[in-house]
Amino acid sequence: MAELREITAYAVACAEPATVIFERDCGEDARPRDALEEARRFAAGGNRTQTLRVTALAAHRAARAARETGREAAADAARATGHTAASAYLHPLANSHQVLHILGSAVHAARAIELDAGDDRSVGVDYIKKAIALANPVVVSVLARYPNAPSGRGRVGELLGELDTSLRRIPTDI
Repeated sequence: MAELREITAYAVACAEPATVIFERDCGEDARPRDALEEARRFAAGGNRTQTLRVTALAAHRAARAARETGREAAADAARATGHTAASAYLHPLANSHQVLHILGSAVHAARAIELDAGDDRSVGVDYIKKAIALANPVVVSVLARYPNAPSGRGRVGELLGELDTSLRRIPTDI
C-alpha cells in the first residue's frame, strides 16, 4: 500500500500542472479536479475506496467530452487526472499495460501542455524531463518490475516511451 501511495503521489504531481488547462477550457466540469483530489487524499494516507475508480472513469468521460468539442489539450489534461486516480489500482501482474498506471498521468499531462503551446513538441519533451525529476526511487523501483511500456498510441506513445526508457536508466538501490 505504501508503494501505491508513492505512485499515486507521483501521478498527482505530474497531472496537476495540466489540470489548469482543463479548468480554463472546461471550467464547468469538475470531474478531473475530483479525480485529482481523490487521488491526493489516497496518497496522503486515505483509504483506497471505490471513489477512486469512479472518479477515474468520470475524468476519462470528461476527456472524451472535451475531445468531442475539439478541446484536445483539455482532453489530455483530463485523461492525466483519470490516470492519476487509477494509479492507486496498479496491478501486481507484470503486464506492460500496467505501466500506464504509473506513467499515464505524466505523459498525458505532457501532451496537454504541448498541445496548449500550439503542439510544440519541445514543450512536451521539457515536461517529460520534469516528470523524470519528480520520480523518486520508489517510483523507479516499482516501474522496473514491469515490462517496457507498450508501443503505439501516437504522440502520447512517443512521450511514454521516452519517459519509460529514461526512468529505467536510473539506478534503483532502495
